[in-house]
Amino acid sequence: MKDFTEIPEDYIKNNYKMIASNVKRIRKDKKISQLELSHRIGHKSVSIISCAEINHKNHHFNIEHLLRIAYILDVDICEFFKI
Repeated sequence: MKDFTEIPEDYIKNNYKMIASNVKRIRKDKKISQLELSHRIGHKSVSIISCAEINHKNHHFNIEHLLRIAYILDVDICEFFKI
């Protein structure tokens, strides 16, 4: 069993970027704007989607965001975790 102290420094950040990239790709494939997706997951501003998609100031999607986004985009949440 591994210890969390063995996690490479950029492991988590790189995974957040991968997830954000997959959300963005799928969102664009479905032809949904950042603003529309923000509204459809219950936010009034585009910032939650735009900041997370580019990891601005270390913003990222939480599990609730991902569950809502997967539902709206009609994809299995696992799609966001594919390399």
